[in-house]
Amino acid sequence: MDDVVDLVQQSLSGESDAEFRERIEAQADQLRAAIDDGRFDNEDFAVGLEVEVYAINEEPEPVETDETDDEADEENEDDVDEPYMPVEKWEGRLVELPESVFEGTAAKELGVHNAEINTDPDAFGATGVEVQTTSVEMRIKKARDAARAENRDLILDAMWTIPPEEGSVEYLSAIEERAGVVIADNMRQDPRYVALDNEALAHAGGDITFEVPGASQEFPTILFESLTSSIQPHLQIPDSDRFPAYYNAAIRTLGPLLSLTTNSPLLPADMYNRIEDPRELLAETHHELRIAAFEQSVNTSENPKVRVPKDIETATDIVDRVVEDDLFAPFLREWIEDGGRDSLEDTYWEFDHKRGTYWRWLRCVIGGDPVDGAGDDHSLRIEYRPIPTQPTVTDTISVQVLTAGLIRGLIETDHPVAELPWQDAKASFYNAARNGPDADLVWVTAEGERTTDRDKIYGELFEIARAGLASQDVPETRVEEFLEPMEQRWTLCATPSAWKLDRVRSHLGDHNLEDAIYEMQREYYESSQEHDAFYEWL
Repeated sequence: MDDVVDLVQQSLSGESDAEFRERIEAQADQLRAAIDDGRFDNEDFAVGLEVEVYAINEEPEPVETDETDDEADEENEDDVDEPYMPVEKWEGRLVELPESVFEGTAAKELGVHNAEINTDPDAFGATGVEVQTTSVEMRIKKARDAARAENRDLILDAMWTIPPEEGSVEYLSAIEERAGVVIADNMRQDPRYVALDNEALAHAGGDITFEVPGASQEFPTILFESLTSSIQPHLQIPDSDRFPAYYNAAIRTLGPLLSLTTNSPLLPADMYNRIEDPRELLAETHHELRIAAFEQSVNTSENPKVRVPKDIETATDIVDRVVEDDLFAPFLREWIEDGGRDSLEDTYWEFDHKRGTYWRWLRCVIGGDPVDGAGDDHSLRIEYRPIPTQPTVTDTISVQVLTAGLIRGLIETDHPVAELPWQDAKASFYNAARNGPDADLVWVTAEGERTTDRDKIYGELFEIARAGLASQDVPETRVEEFLEPMEQRWTLCATPSAWKLDRVRSHLGDHNLEDAIYEMQREYYESSQEHDAFYEWL
């Protein structure tokens, strides 16, 4: 029996559940005591970033051919100076990434077409933000160069819409069973992924439904979640006693920040099976289908694992939440790794494994890498999870800086946003997922007044972000440059999702829905290469 199947069977057999739970409880007790003792406090704030991307087949370059001059002239009679472009055209289809791409800055993700690029954390300040900017730019460039060397390209987008060669449903449904374990053909053969897939399938009864406007499909795997990608800003909070204030304030920002950044309004066209009028679909679709895809793929147990988290009262509540969460695909460390438990990561290995399946839209990460000027590997940081991947590096950095500045500024200015009822924050988030830049949002102003006025909300939001960045000594000129891409979206009431829907709508006059989506995706790709920021496309 192969190693993957053996490990998955061990994980799902239930024989080790009691041992796993005992270790979780013991490690949780240690973590609570350490947090209460201040061992997870640090010198300063720190920032980091995760960026998820896709692989597509790269556009072929124009090439010289063996055709006669007459044949080439016939093909290029209006532009004979250009080399002949062969019949093959850029298709932009999802493709698998080879192992060589992961020898550099890219890491593997759920699907064979997915990759993740992470920055190392830096102290949140003038220098740290600049280092993050350079790191994001260089690491994405290195990953793309590695992919292009293999005739692939890595794309900054939240949901690619051009189907794989065999079709989207077929690609996402292709499985085999080995000794009772379901193995998705196009999923990375990582035991953790496979075990999670089989756990979710077992809770769902063998098939998982994915249903959004215009489409209803049944899948024998969670792999349809791999159509989506995100960026995840991280903010280290140095004072554990203040962590709940930052965490609860951040929950209130989920709706407004998602409303500015929506970027996945459409599926691959061949997944739509319930469309009577394409224009009606464009009017009804959600601006952020990534939210539905992630929630529906793994929310198969009694208590949904992907959702907006509740407020916390103490820093140790974050430990309790992980302990109480539904158990999915437990692993014991000795199955995976040898040696003693000398590092922080090894000491809390089982707890961190379970935290990895605590898929709230906002969650805490306990531990991490040491950061010069900001602390050691004992840290508490907020992982901000709902933001879709953005069209350009400039947009990505702008979102990272805005998110960190806003959360920092809310507490620095003693803003009363946490007085907004949690249910209103949750409603704002899901309204943003549905309606993007036109979402109905609820906010509490600096004066403590409830408002739904978007001008007031965003006027205050950017002012608070500026205050947060100023408190970390980020120069005013750089603050303006960092925030401009997002502030322009607010001014223009435009997001990538709205642009995509407008482009598809405009192409429907000359094309069917599939071709209209194709044309939009090609334009998105070209525009993302030609412009520094999304608002410059408009």
